[in-house]
Amino acid sequence: MSHEHVSYLELLARGAAPEAYDRPVLLARASGAGPEALADLEEAKQLALRVRAELEGRRRREAELSALFATAHDLAGLRDLDAVLRAIVQRARSLLGTEVAYLSLNDPAAGDTYMRVTEGSVSARFQQVRLGMGEGLGGLVAQTARPYVTDDYFGDARFQHTRTIDTAVRDEGLVAILGVPLSLGSQVIGVLFAADRRARVFEREQVALLCSFAAHAAVAIDTANLLAETRSALAELERANDIIREHSGVIERASEVHDRLSELVLHGGGVHDVARAVSEVLGGTVEFTEAGAGTARRAGGHAVREGDDWVAAVSAGGEALGTLVLHGRPDLDPVDQRTLERAALVTSLLLLARRSAGEAEQRVRGELLDDLLDAPDRDRRLLRERAARLRTDSEAPHVVLAARVDRPAGDGDTDAGRRESADRQRLWSAASHLAATRRGLASARDGGTVLLLPLGPGETAADLARQTAKSLGGTLREEVTVGASAPVRAPLDHPDRVAVAYEEARRCLDALRLLHRSGQGAAAEDLGFLGLLLAERRDIGGFVDRTVGQVVAYDRRRGTELVRTLDAYFASGMSPARTKDELHVHVNTVAQRLERIGRLLGPDWQSPARALEIQLALRLHALSDAVGGK
Repeated sequence: MSHEHVSYLELLARGAAPEAYDRPVLLARASGAGPEALADLEEAKQLALRVRAELEGRRRREAELSALFATAHDLAGLRDLDAVLRAIVQRARSLLGTEVAYLSLNDPAAGDTYMRVTEGSVSARFQQVRLGMGEGLGGLVAQTARPYVTDDYFGDARFQHTRTIDTAVRDEGLVAILGVPLSLGSQVIGVLFAADRRARVFEREQVALLCSFAAHAAVAIDTANLLAETRSALAELERANDIIREHSGVIERASEVHDRLSELVLHGGGVHDVARAVSEVLGGTVEFTEAGAGTARRAGGHAVREGDDWVAAVSAGGEALGTLVLHGRPDLDPVDQRTLERAALVTSLLLLARRSAGEAEQRVRGELLDDLLDAPDRDRRLLRERAARLRTDSEAPHVVLAARVDRPAGDGDTDAGRRESADRQRLWSAASHLAATRRGLASARDGGTVLLLPLGPGETAADLARQTAKSLGGTLREEVTVGASAPVRAPLDHPDRVAVAYEEARRCLDALRLLHRSGQGAAAEDLGFLGLLLAERRDIGGFVDRTVGQVVAYDRRRGTELVRTLDAYFASGMSPARTKDELHVHVNTVAQRLERIGRLLGPDWQSPARALEIQLALRLHALSDAVGGK
């Protein structure tokens, strides 16, 4: 064996690059070897290159088989689907020698395809892209269930190009792309890709290798789905067993609560007796709360969970009467929920029975108020006796309130009329209940309701009007507008004053609706100059005090001239420059006084509405001073 042939064996032994096999021929030619020797060396070189290619192919097949074996091993111990898919994509990229590999899955619910795993990608847009079904190279693979390869993505017209896909591919810089289907039976569930940022040709062996990885990926996804379905089925079986074990106990509890609630109704039990009985049966604590702002948002007829509590609305005819709240049982089964709902129904029946017993008293209260309004010449001693039997507070000052439900009219006159009638009935019922709790009187009148309620300590007519509007509106879940009169002292001793006060309350109610303040409560004192006109008694001093009283008091305490400055300011067309000429002071003095006035009257004192009331109050104040000085 010649020295040159030994050189070829050494090159094969160390796995030299193909270019190194030209060196022995070049050396022999340089040393003057003859044509026969050179031909022999060329033949030996070609034989060595064939041997090298065979060895390289065997090494590649060995690496491929090793990767496929490792992938199969991953599948056998499948714990984390994402980890298995990442390993498949990484091995495919490494063995095919591509710069990027990625795997996309179809989303039937969304009707598109999304990136599940990427390897070698640098573009965030590419990693998060979602594609419409049938778009791009992947869409062609999914439609035909066959591999497709392109050595120039942007120049290939075989598949549908879209702006979204092309932008993502351009961001990643991809040129050559190979895609093979992920198939479960006849259904394509996704695509496995290998791609380069330069033009290249994918050989048949590489396509077959990527198809093998795709088959493994499909098996991994199918296995994960089967495991998830199995776990779900096992969990369902466990839950079913738990339900079966508890079912007998639940039925016994439902039967027990039915018997106890029936006994309570038959023996005249009350609402809180029902709450105690249900608490014992359900193993928690049940509380009943009266109707209020919180009850309006709860679904009637069904128990609903709120945090760790369960709440059932107590209602009748669309009216919220209250709620039953169960504490201490956050995990309530459906049968126990129905038990709580049944208790709410029994509670509503008890409340309705109690209400029907009180309606007679409400009618008597209405009749007494009607007599005060329509027949003020009735015997006052008899009026006081009737009031005493109703336990009204006849000593405190009272306020007459006119209330009305304000809601948009319906489409048809008949429907609107029915609703208005129902609204008046519900309003009278709620107002009668409020009057009874506040030791007052209530009666349906003039399309609404009139109330005669005592004032509490420190309470004003305006306070009482706002509270009444809020209370009635919360109970009816509708906007209720309330107008109030000035306080009436000893209404049973002076019944003629009640009718006068009612007219004032009605005027105030009409004013609120004209001012687009439906759903509010107010007295004349809340309406400024308009209130002065509406009030039965022209409380000029009160209007002046409410409007500019703080400025007048400041002048008296400090000896300042803020009132005079205000007069001059308005007389000068609200011009500080002309005001200082009128007062013969520096303009800075005018500015300081106006700033002080703003702090006393509020930041909006120069708005048109406030300015009008302030000017009127100043005139009335000047008149009262002039009259008092004579």
